[in-house]
Amino acid sequence: MAVTYKLLETFDGTRTNERADPDNPGKTISETISNVRDIEVEFKSDDPEITYVRLVNVVFDKDGEYDDAATKEICAQHAEGVRQKIILGVIQ
Repeated sequence: MAVTYKLLETFDGTRTNERADPDNPGKTISETISNVRDIEVEFKSDDPEITYVRLVNVVFDKDGEYDDAATKEICAQHAEGVRQKIILGVIQ
């Protein structure tokens, strides 16, 4: 079983959250911008076919700058953890 990952957003230190209008489907009442230190990541297993989405903390270098390569390395490590949890039946 292989588990791959895909970053679902580009890290810029913020995330925009929209609040849906219950009276008008597809419309937004408000948007909130939050400072974040994580990124949304999708993990996919090929057998069994499972998609799992979670937030993963990003990595910063010694100067406090976002480190894309190190963050992707952490995501690969998380993918292995997701694989193990699928094997154990924790993620279905």
